[in-house]
Amino acid sequence: QVQLVESGGGSVQAGGSLRLSCAASGGTISTKYMGWFRQAPGKEREGVAGISASGKTTYADSVKGRFTISRDNSKNMVYLQMNSLKPEDTAMYSCATADWVVSGRQLLPTLFKNWGQGTQVTVSS
Repeated sequence: QVQLVESGGGSVQAGGSLRLSCAASGGTISTKYMGWFRQAPGKEREGVAGISASGKTTYADSVKGRFTISRDNSKNMVYLQMNSLKPEDTAMYSCATADWVVSGRQLLPTLFKNWGQGTQVTVSS
């Protein structure tokens, strides 16, 4: 139904910044809970950040204070501003939608049913 396309990934040195974008088409995401997830080689997918339809945000402890998730419902887009990047942030980053989430467990991957293909982020030391 709703197609998600991520962009903005790339290679950056440790301490640098990147801004990821998630563009939705084919339907509105204004009522959706939106999340950013990442998966590094040899590791399972983990939730990075989430934002509710009203703009309430949630972050993984590993990125709190460094990453900022935001959304622009008028543009049908979600963003992830990543600052002070570390090599351990290297991963494929994907955005996804959820129709509902559980308070305190907002970043459970199983709740997200619609996924983009991802954009690669590589942080060199």
